[in-house]
Amino acid sequence: MNHSKVYFTDLHVRTGNSLLGKFEQLITRAGIDNIDFTDKFVAVKIHFGEVGNLAFLRQQYARVLCDHIKSKGGKPFLTDCNTLYVGYRNNALNHLDAAYFNGYNPLATGVHSIIADGLRGTDERMIPVEGAEFVKEAKIGAAIAEADIIISLTHFKGHISAGFGGTLKNLGMGSGSKKGKMEMHSSGTPMVDTSLCIGCGACTRNCAHKGVSVVKRKAVINEDNCLGCGYCIAYCPKGAIMTKWDEAKPVMNKKIAEYAKAVMQGKPSFHISLVVDVSPECDCEPYNDLPLIPDVGMFASFDPVALDQACVDAANQQPMLKNDMMDGHHEDCHHHDVFRLTHPDTDWEAGLIHAEKLGIGTRAYDLTRI
Repeated sequence: MNHSKVYFTDLHVRTGNSLLGKFEQLITRAGIDNIDFTDKFVAVKIHFGEVGNLAFLRQQYARVLCDHIKSKGGKPFLTDCNTLYVGYRNNALNHLDAAYFNGYNPLATGVHSIIADGLRGTDERMIPVEGAEFVKEAKIGAAIAEADIIISLTHFKGHISAGFGGTLKNLGMGSGSKKGKMEMHSSGTPMVDTSLCIGCGACTRNCAHKGVSVVKRKAVINEDNCLGCGYCIAYCPKGAIMTKWDEAKPVMNKKIAEYAKAVMQGKPSFHISLVVDVSPECDCEPYNDLPLIPDVGMFASFDPVALDQACVDAANQQPMLKNDMMDGHHEDCHHHDVFRLTHPDTDWEAGLIHAEKLGIGTRAYDLTRI
């Protein structure tokens, strides 16, 4: 089996250097300049961080990356898609407010931040996924789908459903529109929280299939008609309609891999992952717990599968920190699976195995230390 190349640098710095300098050295050595950026729209897929969360990546990394791309003639923009759950980043206006609050504004980053799936999360492009088992057509945020080049800049951390959030999740789940996120998270139709529903009818007005109706001032899902498209979720002003979050976690990870393939197929792509502030849960949460492990460093590769595997391996070689959420429930050793210990009902490996089958990349890698 051919091995992919993954490049790594630690977080040690000496006089005359900086972490940002090491970051640029990493992406250069890893070969980012082999991509022809001239006059190309470059989607830099990132997570802007939820309001209240402080574990997300600092915007200075994005600034260095985008400046580098611009120096090669590219037209980069930072991007993410709206959330499916009811939260601050549920629509493009609030999402941009969160991005700016967290430092991802044009003054700090030198580029624009674009919410790829539009105002309500419905601006999408349907992309067939060759060889997919679960997803016939991925629903990808339009700005990401229309970009010429895909660059992912990922904060590697834990995740309550996926086990860990790495490059594939950043690309797959993060690039899905609201309909796309529902497809990954759910195996069927949405549900209604009647305590939140005000009977306004916005759901019925935006359903093309008579999949929802209002009865006695409460929305009701018509299971026989509903196609699970998610438009009612996008248009509900109170967040009363939501996914059932009932997809089996291994299947969800496989769907994420299929969406990641849709994002990258037919385009040059390059991927960077920072294993720092490895919080037990995602940056989507409006909080973050103490890190599970010590900071490891920065990784880069053209292969997102090898990159995720390398980050998992590096994380699992670290001792789990005292006083984290697992304190008292784990052995302080170097031979464990951090993410299965933290979220025992998850199966992160299923996504990487499936991604390898899809031809996105390989789990076999050679690590070059810079």
